[in-house]
Amino acid sequence: MCFFKFKPILKTTLWGGEKLISLKHLTTDDRQIGESWEISGVEDNVSIVADGRWAGMTLKELIDDRKEKLMGSDNYKLFGNEFPLLFKWIDARLDLSIQVHPDDANAVRRGFKRGKTEMWYLLESDAEAQLYCGLKQPLTPERYTRMVEDGSICDALASYRVHEGDVFFLPPGRIHAIGAGCLLAEIQQTSDVTYRIYDFKRRDSQGNYRQLHTEEAAECIDYRVLPDYRTSYIPERNTGVQLVTCPHFNTAVYDIDEPMTLDYSELDAFVVLMCVKGKGELADNEGEKTSISIGDTILIPASTHEVTVTGKLKFLETYL
Repeated sequence: MCFFKFKPILKTTLWGGEKLISLKHLTTDDRQIGESWEISGVEDNVSIVADGRWAGMTLKELIDDRKEKLMGSDNYKLFGNEFPLLFKWIDARLDLSIQVHPDDANAVRRGFKRGKTEMWYLLESDAEAQLYCGLKQPLTPERYTRMVEDGSICDALASYRVHEGDVFFLPPGRIHAIGAGCLLAEIQQTSDVTYRIYDFKRRDSQGNYRQLHTEEAAECIDYRVLPDYRTSYIPERNTGVQLVTCPHFNTAVYDIDEPMTLDYSELDAFVVLMCVKGKGELADNEGEKTSISIGDTILIPASTHEVTVTGKLKFLETYL
């Protein structure tokens, strides 16, 4: 079975910039692209195969056609024709809102299908780029509400000056915000549930304040304070380095400068590669080949036993 690339679903936002235009080699007059949804099963935002035999087919139709061969037996039994993960590139020209995501139980109580667990991997960003992740001082729900009301909530948040290769894991309940100048890959559950806590009193294009979800957020915030919210790992060349292991996805990073074979013969699951630097070529055990370069996101079917990677590149590998 072949490798699958999808047409990017571009999101114009108030805070978006121009970095995704060059990253994705886009032809557009839009200069405020905040997100490129690379592989999405979100309702009304379902990805479409970009080329090859299945070109023009939606991701849901592709799963329905290939079933376990694409998803893996357990994944197909669990999710059916729904793709369980969402892959994005995000470019923040301006600060995003302070927000938090609910866990599955909280989301279901509020009428949503599931909550959201996600992670960030930073690409080369602006020199002064920073973000918020987690609390740096203890809060109670009551104090949290007061700080939102008086605009001081950022004083309670841990801030990080970011660099290429930084990783942040965002379980449900962890307050966070992407800051101006950040360029990153985001991997998350298939969910668009976000509780907006604070938006710096900005107005939208119609002059209105964006809706806040102060009460909903208070119910699901993790009020614990941790010593460090940045994921620590030791970079290595020509081997996989584990970044995140959680019930919803597993992600490793590979930095290679020599041919390498990825063995998926014992893995009954799809794999997604996001290229974060450089370029190269992929070849599977059936002789299928495709190019891969920075900005590409490629879905590898569960039926693939091994993939040989050549070139000089860095990529994220994600599977369930």
